[in-house]
Amino acid sequence: MTLKRTPLYEAHRSLGARMIEFGGFELPVQYTSIREEHCAVREAAGLFDASHMGRIEFEGSDAIAAADGLFSRNLTGLEPGRVQYGLLCNENGGVVDDITCYRVSEGFAFWCVNASNIEKDHRWILDHVASAAGVHNASEETGLLAVQGPASEAILSKVGAPEAAALRRFRFAQMQVADCPAFVSRTGYTGADGFEIYLSSGDLPQVFDALLGEGEPLGLRPAGLGARDTLRLEAALPLYGHELDDDTSPLAAGLERFVDLETGGFIGAEAIARDRDAGLEQQLVGFELEERGVARAGCAVALAGETIGRVTSGGPSPTLGKSIGLAYVSAGVTEPGSGFQVVVRDRALQARVVETPFV
Repeated sequence: MTLKRTPLYEAHRSLGARMIEFGGFELPVQYTSIREEHCAVREAAGLFDASHMGRIEFEGSDAIAAADGLFSRNLTGLEPGRVQYGLLCNENGGVVDDITCYRVSEGFAFWCVNASNIEKDHRWILDHVASAAGVHNASEETGLLAVQGPASEAILSKVGAPEAAALRRFRFAQMQVADCPAFVSRTGYTGADGFEIYLSSGDLPQVFDALLGEGEPLGLRPAGLGARDTLRLEAALPLYGHELDDDTSPLAAGLERFVDLETGGFIGAEAIARDRDAGLEQQLVGFELEERGVARAGCAVALAGETIGRVTSGGPSPTLGKSIGLAYVSAGVTEPGSGFQVVVRDRALQARVVETPFV
């Protein structure tokens, strides 16, 4: 399979990045070390190339009204300049994808979708709207950079976007970044304060270089997928294909606040309501290992010798100095303090449920 590359591929190589496959793309997993890049985000700032993520646009009242019937939250009531996290669900209540929706104006919105789901989501939309008019897959035309960490506000100011400081969480605005037009939102996938910058793919190198140059004196470091994963795990943010998939209810994943069942109307709402009324057999929990070891995705979770679930994400937490993870477990052992074992290489390691986010 030929892997896709973002317009920053050569920049990553010149910075010494180690490249891996992710979502059909060849992307940097780390430049120096995952721990160093992780700590840079927690203490100063990290710069991520997230241009593998997809962008699907909706233009015109008909297109936005149609999109509202697919999105798990009220899109038509979303004010311009606001961002909403939500879900696309199938008829059985499983998650087609988790996405962020940006309402630009009364007649224009776009969705940021996961890289591995770009074509799947686009087909899903076209198969479930009355007319494809106004729906456009702009993924190859646009890029996405993320500046995350406590120094991110000062860094945006140094590249000509001081107005970013006025943005509240889950708000966005159009502005110039390093003399390039962009949508800048106060959002991210790290659990840290920061910004995501949507711009033309042709402007990516200029903005990336400007951010690195101006941000380095403030502690900014380029960061790869490795740090992105440890950061999102500490924040207990779901990763599609791990915590979410076509067979998983958003309720089991703890995402009920992002599913508007009162007004309903979106595909999957009836099935999700039935799941809610019937009760959930398994739920997603956060856990810490109480013994030395590292729990990884796929490890079995056991209690009294019986398998009661599986780990979906896990690894060492650079911030906490502990091994943490997310797992689906039987509904009876979901309260904080509940104990179970995680089977790591045929060893049953003691673990306990903890509150999330971890950090």
